[in-house]
Amino acid sequence: MFNTIRVFFFLGISMICNVYAQHTISGEVKDQSGRPLENVNVTLIPHDISTITNSSGIFTISNVPSGECIITLSHLGFRTLRQNLKLTQGGLNVSFVLNEDLLNLQTIVVTGTFDPRTQFNSNTAVSQLKTETIQQVYPQGTASLLQNITGTFTDASAGEVYTKVYTRGISASAEDDMGWYYVSLQEDGLPVSLVQHSYYSPDLFHRADLTTKKIEAIRGGSSAITALNAPGGIYNFISHDISHHLEGDIQLSGGAQGNTNYLHRIDGSLGGPIGNNWFLNVGGHYRSDDGARDTNFKFSNGGQFKFNLTKTFNDGYLKFYGKLLDDRTNRWTGVAATNWEDPSPAFGQDFSSTALLMPDYNAAIPDGRYLAQNKSNGFNPSRGVHARDLALGVALLIDLGNQWTLRNNFKFSSKKANWQTSISNAFVSLNDPTAYFVSGADFPIGQVIFKDALTGSEVARVDNSGILAGQSAQYLSDGMLPNDAIMGTSAWYKDMAADEWMDQLTIRKQTEHHDITTGMAFGFSNPSLFTQGSFAYVTYEPNPRMLQVTLENPGNPVIQLSDSNGVSNYGGLFFVNAEAQVSQIAAFVNDRWTISNSTALDLGLRFETIRHNGHKDRYSPFSQDGGLDGNNSTAFDNGVLAPTGQKDPFNFNYNYLSFSGGINHQLNEQLTMFARISKGHKAPELNYYFNNFDNVPINEKGQIQDISQIEIGTKFGGRDFSFTSTLFWSELKNIGIANFEYDQSNNSIFYTPILFNTSRTLGLEWESVYVASRHVAFHFNGIIQDPKASKWNIYDAAGTVDTNDDTIIDYSGNIVPFNPKIMFNMSSDYRSNKVSGFLKWQFMGNRYGNVSNGFKLPSYSVFNAGAGYGLSTNLTVSIILNNLFNSKGLANFFGANTFGANANGATPEYIAANPNASFVVFPILQRSALLKINYSI
Repeated sequence: MFNTIRVFFFLGISMICNVYAQHTISGEVKDQSGRPLENVNVTLIPHDISTITNSSGIFTISNVPSGECIITLSHLGFRTLRQNLKLTQGGLNVSFVLNEDLLNLQTIVVTGTFDPRTQFNSNTAVSQLKTETIQQVYPQGTASLLQNITGTFTDASAGEVYTKVYTRGISASAEDDMGWYYVSLQEDGLPVSLVQHSYYSPDLFHRADLTTKKIEAIRGGSSAITALNAPGGIYNFISHDISHHLEGDIQLSGGAQGNTNYLHRIDGSLGGPIGNNWFLNVGGHYRSDDGARDTNFKFSNGGQFKFNLTKTFNDGYLKFYGKLLDDRTNRWTGVAATNWEDPSPAFGQDFSSTALLMPDYNAAIPDGRYLAQNKSNGFNPSRGVHARDLALGVALLIDLGNQWTLRNNFKFSSKKANWQTSISNAFVSLNDPTAYFVSGADFPIGQVIFKDALTGSEVARVDNSGILAGQSAQYLSDGMLPNDAIMGTSAWYKDMAADEWMDQLTIRKQTEHHDITTGMAFGFSNPSLFTQGSFAYVTYEPNPRMLQVTLENPGNPVIQLSDSNGVSNYGGLFFVNAEAQVSQIAAFVNDRWTISNSTALDLGLRFETIRHNGHKDRYSPFSQDGGLDGNNSTAFDNGVLAPTGQKDPFNFNYNYLSFSGGINHQLNEQLTMFARISKGHKAPELNYYFNNFDNVPINEKGQIQDISQIEIGTKFGGRDFSFTSTLFWSELKNIGIANFEYDQSNNSIFYTPILFNTSRTLGLEWESVYVASRHVAFHFNGIIQDPKASKWNIYDAAGTVDTNDDTIIDYSGNIVPFNPKIMFNMSSDYRSNKVSGFLKWQFMGNRYGNVSNGFKLPSYSVFNAGAGYGLSTNLTVSIILNNLFNSKGLANFFGANTFGANANGATPEYIAANPNASFVVFPILQRSALLKINYSI
């Protein structure tokens, strides 16, 4: 009995002691400027107790057992802090200061890796853009934002779409009309679009706004095994997620560009709990933009709405998300220049303001697919491209127990894009027979009258009777056409659509030394494409006018070479009608092996199979006396291209195995080194079938390109200075090259046969930041590289369809075009409690404009600046100045200023023989200013 009482006595004392051994830890967390930090994750190890700080930076943790523990504090944008605590009697009240994570090295990254890890411990070249950096960029599209990421070449000179993005010299097939060929543009871990083809790139369906929390970027490397058919890199826009209390921003923006062109925009993002562990985020934007160059129409208008709804539970979460994009924008064509050594604008044009686009008008052009039904397509070049995207997705994360985790991300999207715009804006002399025969008329020789299509007044009257004998056309009245020319352009109409399903499933198992992830990725798309091109008579001057053109020979009936709007040769320049079924299926496995506390090895394999199944219509000119309307006096409808009823099918599979392995060795808490070797592949995109087989069978599949990369890098994270650097070697093989050509002898447009080539690039990327004081920081990132065309042959068709005069030119050993040997961003930031400011210098080194190295685009610098002031805790006003000194840099080159020319035609021999010829360049965008008023909730 006594023993029993004693046992109960000691048990009671023990329970009482345990109860009284529970402690409370409270504290506050601030940044280096003394401002409280909200939503800091506070965790006690090994007790696995956690909480977050409130809006005053205060936290409290109760019922903590006695003894020693480690407190860990982490917050996006700050270095993780770990500190030992010893709990005896009573509670603790502690204060912490978090130092800014200068390069986000301690931030968890989820892009290009199967298991979330800090950037510091990642063995790949990864960069991040935080909200603060995103807010410093004038809103001119996705590509203009990504030029802030080290080692990333971007060309946004044409506007928000029709852009180019690539890294490490992996660029050869990234053409202007499909400039994201090797990289994956993603939103929250899944591609924006599964497929690409001409004028159908993912930038059509992506807009950045306040719903973006940060951007993660992988340059090559592990993207070979973590992305669908995108071995060149990943750019992942990550949305705001769970907020434990109501927070967000509403932002009003007003911008001015060039000659009184204005931008009006509203952005919003709002998130918080809605009860019972449900969390909602909503946001988006709407904008109306006149554009940076001069047009007589609104350049862009529209916006998007995004949301995510998340339910959390003990073992994971379930998230529903979606996006509705409905947006119109346009894209600029090139500007004429002369002087190959030091380009300057020609024909009265201006590098800053000239758009050289057709003006606003409404036309109805017969649809070649449905001539029997008398169907036509409305055409207005002011509409540009109308992109619509409805996307809905579900993401699931479940902790299965025993260190097993299941993650699945599924998305459905329905996409539509309609192009109504100008293509090409070349100089066509009135002495060139093309100016008349391109109308589709049988023999448009004699007196040609040009009238202003808007006013009906006569502009010029020309006698072209001698041009076939090499003589000049003669004016018959006082009126003259500007520059004695018309603009070689096309009314370019495209209808594109696709419904897409994509899913990525991963299963992760963690053991003491291994972190193994396996899974599958699926993508299915059913794209359709219709393209129709008609000629348009337009004046060749900085602000083009539409021309109504007639042939009025005395004693003969008047022949209308154009309709009343100036549109000619209805549907006679281009015709593509195609459909496809695309499936992309991949299986992957990756093992992160922790060899020691300081060394980890990654090994990953990915097998991918891609199937392209579809068909393309054959076509021929509509044959009927008098053309489509049976009227011999209307020549503009004589050459409508229409399907013959015969289809050229294609059904090909592309299978490949990719590999990537990397090692990371941490030398100390501040310095780590990594190395990686990767072998990836790129299957052809649909443009291979749509562009290269014109009325001929599609009897062979495209070539899979091979991408090999080796990289060695270091990452250092100090208190005042941090940097990363990566030395890389990359090789791209099996590059299929075909040129767009125009045959003046029969007014036909064609693509040359494909030749396969190889390029290699050796380079050094770096990213660094130095904090000079608590208020001032300096940033410097960039790349030095040597891009070479190891093996490069070009097919020269000599400007004709006839193959008897064709030759193959060898450019092996030349420098790969559109790859600068050096480019960098250098900036300084100032931040205090109320005032902020920045000054940024972006330098682009000179680049060759073609693989013949005949023309070199000069280097240029762009300076951007901005300042902000906090009017109150919630209200901030700021201003951004883009291209502060209105630099006149050239971003792109399109070759000689003739209809149907391409960049590769401007060889050293051509330039030497034509020193005074004009050519087409794409200037960078001119100075712009943006005023923003932001209210934070």
